[in-house]
Amino acid sequence: MSEEREVLDWATYGVAVRELAQQVVDDGYRPDIVLSIARGGLVVAASLAYALSVKPCFVLNVEYYTGIEQRRDEPVVLPPLLNLDEAKGAKVLIADDVADTGHTLQLVHNLIADRVAEARTAVLYGKPGSVITCEYVWKPTDRWIEFPWSSEQPLVDPALTATWPSPVSQSTT
Repeated sequence: MSEEREVLDWATYGVAVRELAQQVVDDGYRPDIVLSIARGGLVVAASLAYALSVKPCFVLNVEYYTGIEQRRDEPVVLPPLLNLDEAKGAKVLIADDVADTGHTLQLVHNLIADRVAEARTAVLYGKPGSVITCEYVWKPTDRWIEFPWSSEQPLVDPALTATWPSPVSQSTT
């Protein structure tokens, strides 16, 4: 991975997410639900939902990265769990900030694939090593990305809030 960083500021984010939404529109895909992969995908999903006039927004909490270029061996689903019974037969747009390794997106796609009519993925950034090919990508990069919502240090020490929730086994989802 390159030592240089991709820096996304709020103004460029506004342009990026609008262009990402336009890709979905131009492709003729009309999702019934936008599914956010929290936390990185929360802002992206909300922005896409507004641009695409989709009110139902679902959230699935998945943890993979634990720090800059530090991650777990595999992504894990965190509670609260998503009730996918309500999504049966829906067309779903899975939204995240980046397809880095793609393992998180692949996990989510696999979790919902047999429960929905169709699932497609939209990300701001796609990296060349991703195990999943996203249908909608604003920009390819091989750099570490600094997003405007996570580029500054938290105001609260993460160690003070890291006791809840416990990861959920994939076999129970």
